[in-house]
Amino acid sequence: MINIAICEDETQTSAELERTLIDILGKLQVKYEIGVFFSGEGLCKAIESGTHYDLIFLDIEYPKSEINGVDIGRRIRDIHNNHMAAIVYISWAKNYALELFDIQPFNFLIKPLKYEKIEEVIRKYVKISGLWSEEFTYKTGHDTLKVQIKDIVYLENNGKKLRLYLANGNKEEFYGSIKMAYQEQLKRFDFLFIHTSYIVNYDYIATLKINEVFLAYDAPPLPISKHRKNEIRAQYFEIMKRRRA
Repeated sequence: MINIAICEDETQTSAELERTLIDILGKLQVKYEIGVFFSGEGLCKAIESGTHYDLIFLDIEYPKSEINGVDIGRRIRDIHNNHMAAIVYISWAKNYALELFDIQPFNFLIKPLKYEKIEEVIRKYVKISGLWSEEFTYKTGHDTLKVQIKDIVYLENNGKKLRLYLANGNKEEFYGSIKMAYQEQLKRFDFLFIHTSYIVNYDYIATLKINEVFLAYDAPPLPISKHRKNEIRAQYFEIMKRRRA
């Protein structure tokens, strides 16, 4: 669960940011609560009353307020002695680097806000905060086993069993649902569900063709379902674009 605060006096920017966060967090299957404030005083009162926020999107300029985002950040860090909250500053201007240095912000976003940049912030936060496990877990008999997700090349539905193909050449078999493995553990880490029998790690894709995927790995090309080929190409280029941003 992430408790998020948006403190932004421009109502349109605030609403767009909230909608974007809801979409991204829903896609990543992360539970959340969002509080919206239109002044620094409102956010400070909520914090003073005991409300805790893990991630704070904080505007810097508040023309109708006596305090700005820099002041609020210092209150959070110094008066409330909160050095754990991740503060993401948002502004039209880029010239606040020195003023923000001692506040140690998590990130800085320039308006107009871009979906890809916001998603990059969220992905980074959930990763370092431990909300995502870096390990894929599965059961064989009564034992629960783990492998590093980064080491998974692809997952195959092999009859009644699932088979993991790992970067070191090893294979692991276990009973399970390929759909659940994708939705619950692999989707958020940029795996592509290319076929009812195959889930592929984007990091190991060498070439994406119309009907099949070639891997940067000693493996035969894997088929892409006809009814999924447009969706898979869109997802593939979306991941590429985000990672290059």
